[in-house]
Amino acid sequence: MENLEIKGESGVYFIPNVSLNAQTGTCEISGESYLEDTSEFYNGIINWIEQYTIEVKGALTFNFKLTYFNTSSSRSILDVLRTLKKYQDQGGGVTINWYYPEDDDSIAEEAEDYMKDTGLAINMFSFEPDED
Repeated sequence: MENLEIKGESGVYFIPNVSLNAQTGTCEISGESYLEDTSEFYNGIINWIEQYTIEVKGALTFNFKLTYFNTSSSRSILDVLRTLKKYQDQGGGVTINWYYPEDDDSIAEEAEDYMKDTGLAINMFSFEPDED
């Protein structure tokens, strides 16, 4: 199974960095998410997870390290988490780590809402974002 790598871009829209590694099961979405077609972008990630759960069936560690995301991205991230919860309910090993900027409580609060909505345990860590 192929890894999924997407290099983030900043411009009119912001594309997050995506690194999904099928060999290690370590996955990360980082940066800012403000996309023209949010559903299409995140559906690619969901499809990769679903393929991984069929072909590889290993443990997944998913690291979210976003410094900004808009409402449509938030809904799509929830869809990613629901896909991971489905895998966990089928017996798959899933660890979710949520990194939030230390000066932005709203991103931490989003993770708390995701925990309530999905029933997933999410490990939360604050970090100091890089200066651009």
